[in-house]
Amino acid sequence: MSRRHHRFPHWLTGLLVAVFIGSLPGAGHAAMPPAIGNPSMPSLAPMLQHVTPTVVNISTKTRVRVRDPYFDDPIVRQFFGLPATPQERVEQSLGSGVIVDAARGYVLTNNHVVGGADDIRVTLQDGRSFKGKLIGTDPDTDVAVVQIPADHLQALPLADSSQLRVGDYVVAVGDPFGLGQTVTSGIVSALGRSGLGESSYQNFIQTDASINPGNSGGALVNLRGQLVGINTMILSPSGGNVGIGFAIPSNLTSEVMTQLLAHGKVLRGSLGVQTQTITPRLARLLGLKDSNGVAVTGVNDGSAAARAGLQPGDVLTTLDGKPLRSEQQLRNAEGLLPLGSTVRLGVLRAGQVREISATLSAEKRASLDGGQLDPRLRGVRFSELSQDQRNQGLDGVAVSSVQAGSHAARAGLTTDDVVIGVGNQRISSLRMLRGLAGVQPDPLVLVVANADGSRYVVIN
Repeated sequence: MSRRHHRFPHWLTGLLVAVFIGSLPGAGHAAMPPAIGNPSMPSLAPMLQHVTPTVVNISTKTRVRVRDPYFDDPIVRQFFGLPATPQERVEQSLGSGVIVDAARGYVLTNNHVVGGADDIRVTLQDGRSFKGKLIGTDPDTDVAVVQIPADHLQALPLADSSQLRVGDYVVAVGDPFGLGQTVTSGIVSALGRSGLGESSYQNFIQTDASINPGNSGGALVNLRGQLVGINTMILSPSGGNVGIGFAIPSNLTSEVMTQLLAHGKVLRGSLGVQTQTITPRLARLLGLKDSNGVAVTGVNDGSAAARAGLQPGDVLTTLDGKPLRSEQQLRNAEGLLPLGSTVRLGVLRAGQVREISATLSAEKRASLDGGQLDPRLRGVRFSELSQDQRNQGLDGVAVSSVQAGSHAARAGLTTDDVVIGVGNQRISSLRMLRGLAGVQPDPLVLVVANADGSRYVVIN
């Protein structure tokens, strides 16, 4: 399980720090308590007595269809006398989680730990084990919520992660390599990291933690024993720890969890603008005094931005009074606001700064009924890719729904797929799909891609 950033693989594991604490007080936190029975020796043990019971081990099993590019075609399978249904294998993985609601048994973890799993098993520090129920996942932030039917739980309180400062001491708790609960410590190395991994909304806490497989979803806590982040990945050229780990801030996980509990998914509002971070060179070309703000390069028809009067060429300087310095910062803020939220935007236009209010709406994407294109696609609905997907470099047409029992479903098409080609022709829009799908000979061959890679789907 790996992610790449440039040439460095991101091993998605719990993040935390294994350095020294010494006898210095944590910046912005309470000083380390003295060890019981030895007042002269500082120790984290008293705090950890309240933290470690809230961190759990999560093991999952996922049934994965074994694909073979030569034998996926049902005609070929019949010719060679192979089973009509391709074989499956079971993949197992280990991760961690944090109990955040003892009364209702809610556990915070990473989407990449439990997303798509067929079986989730949650094991507590005291050895009790429960079947976990997946309440909801949000791949865009890599956050998920699992529920367990357990009594006598302890929950970890959430801190205000916006109060973290570089240099604050933090402690990581997780279950690396399935060895059992492990504690490491270190400091906050940086805040607001982005441009890493595959999640769309990024505002990571960077820490010099010793991160290892199995720590994903574990707790990053301050010296008060409060949750400040959920460990999610490391940056490493070798897969081993080099002291660069990342956690999702508790404020972000709290916002996502609230929506997952209410809706089972995150209903995000959208401004409906295309933007660009202003570099010093771009600032000079645009005649701006500095590179603060985000340039508006396009406004979607009928969007919240269009209704508010935003125009290409505007520079967004603030959002709800907070300065905007990058496109990623705007995306993070926009993506965590629910539908119907009204935001105040500082807008620089023609040398004058004004304030504009915009009420966020749902992102509108064109869609198409596959049955209108080709009888073989009856029961499938396609849609244009979202702006987030295109920002990640994806190109094609999203599969938004597949009716059970349809030709496409039997061929293996799923809602996780993006259609990138029809026959031997690449496509990037519904218009291109419309022009190609209805004129293909039997069988209809789609080239699709998802998180597992690309493959052919053959529909008779």
